[in-house]
Amino acid sequence: MKRLAILGASGHGKVVADCAELCGWESVSFFDDAWPTKQSNGAWPVIGDTSSLLVSLREFDGVLVAIGNNQVRGAKLQALSAQGATLPTLIHPSAVVSRYAVIGAGSVLFAGAVVNVDCQIGSGAIINTGATVDHDCVLGNAVHVSPGVNLAGGVCVGDRSWVGIGSSVRQLVRIGCDVMVGAGSAVVSDISDACVVTGVPARVR
Repeated sequence: MKRLAILGASGHGKVVADCAELCGWESVSFFDDAWPTKQSNGAWPVIGDTSSLLVSLREFDGVLVAIGNNQVRGAKLQALSAQGATLPTLIHPSAVVSRYAVIGAGSVLFAGAVVNVDCQIGSGAIINTGATVDHDCVLGNAVHVSPGVNLAGGVCVGDRSWVGIGSSVRQLVRIGCDVMVGAGSAVVSDISDACVVTGVPARVR
């Protein structure tokens, strides 16, 4: 039996768990630091906290981090990797991913996502429902591309950056690390590290 542990019993975690079952994982269990107060996450049990996950890693064939905060997700993934956890890549059956794309460990691609040829996506990334990542894009570690986002060809997104729901990014634009792009924005020029941009066209706020 293929057993998957998910760290983070949230709404996002439910989507990860549902995707995992569709990908053939036969047993899915959650760990969350709200345990033992939190005993379930939808249809799935919460059976421990972070500490108990770390001491039971050998009981699972894979571990995913389902925490929306990019910084926290990235840190948890690093800690799990250092402890020898297996970090699978999860790709929804309805996602379309080029065989020439590279998807990093611990990343998840949800229903309707498209990742085209020669894209490189780092570890712990979220390519959310209906998002499109066109040819030759490079996404760093712990990036979140929200539902309905469209990245044109050759876009670069730095580590831990978040592209908000329904946003669009023009071809060849470079987005730095730790950036937040507001919902519905149109990014048409490069963005430096650690800032928030919103609007059409997107500007630093």
